[in-house]
Amino acid sequence: MDWTEAIDAYCERTGPEYWSEPVNALTNLAFLLAAAVMWRRLDGPGMAMGRAMCAVLAVIGVGSWLFHTHATAWAGTADVLPILAFILLYVFAASRDLLGLKPWQAGLATAAFLPYAALTVPLWQRVPGLGSSAGYAPVPVLILLFAVLLRRRDAATARGLALGAGILVVSLAFRTIDEPVCTAIPLGTHFLWHILNGVMLGWMIEVWRRHRLRQMLAAGAVAA
Repeated sequence: MDWTEAIDAYCERTGPEYWSEPVNALTNLAFLLAAAVMWRRLDGPGMAMGRAMCAVLAVIGVGSWLFHTHATAWAGTADVLPILAFILLYVFAASRDLLGLKPWQAGLATAAFLPYAALTVPLWQRVPGLGSSAGYAPVPVLILLFAVLLRRRDAATARGLALGAGILVVSLAFRTIDEPVCTAIPLGTHFLWHILNGVMLGWMIEVWRRHRLRQMLAAGAVAA
């Protein structure tokens, strides 16, 4: 594999120049802003997992910045790997802290994401027009599964997860139509994927934070 191979994957890019995707590049600030806001909201005991998610969220912004400026194979890897890391970290946190599984059970649930994605992505790839967004399609489905599992024991958390899944679906729609609308909208719509994903990932951390606070309040770990 040629790690320096140039990649032209988005409507806004018109050449190999570093600033060929200025809007796509700059809107990665949404990830950094979401990470900074949530980092401050996670000050206190019992919030280490949340802060770990914030750190990975910030790295997502950096990785995506690299891809939308350098636009090479190595930068593409720097873009994708932090996203996968966040998904795995959140699956572990949701399994352990939201569903109440033991750490080893949460670890197995996290490991199960990889075969789940490997089995379902090819099915999503059959959906006409979905294109490369098929790689992300299993994620909102999984979030909704967590919401269904929690709907009776914690309706507030379930609603929060469902809202996150809904934002992600809208975000994926903008990612998917970037190329099809390119003629009519030369800027494309990929930048909206960044903005909405920053909001969605920050919100998902907030859902975890609120649930965690309720847990600690119930256990008497923090003052009411």
